[in-house]
Amino acid sequence: MKTILVDAAKAFVVNGKVNEDLYNLLETYENPKVILTNANEEQLVEFGIVDMPYEVFTLKHNPDKTDPKYFRKFLDEYNLEVSDVVYFEHSQEAVDSAESLGIATFFYDSNEKDLSALKEFLDSNLE
Repeated sequence: MKTILVDAAKAFVVNGKVNEDLYNLLETYENPKVILTNANEEQLVEFGIVDMPYEVFTLKHNPDKTDPKYFRKFLDEYNLEVSDVVYFEHSQEAVDSAESLGIATFFYDSNEKDLSALKEFLDSNLE
């Protein structure tokens, strides 16, 4: 079963609170979920990425998600392959970084918050 990689700030967490609509969508999937962030300890608190319903993974900017090494380190730590995960992210640079490794990735526009398009991506990539 594939793991859903969830962008933290500006996607799952907005203005310090969990995006309830997004959370409700994700809860319709039995797949494991991991929240990905660049945040260090202070930023986790500042952005409200605390007491999350899913595990949180961060490399504390060493490197950031814009560097493919971030995703390689994540995959290695969780003993996963690129084909074992799907990812959605609000930063085009991080999307490009993940895609450069072959990770199925969806650009989640944090202004549009198009949950229908995200659901379509998840449905087609979790099969």
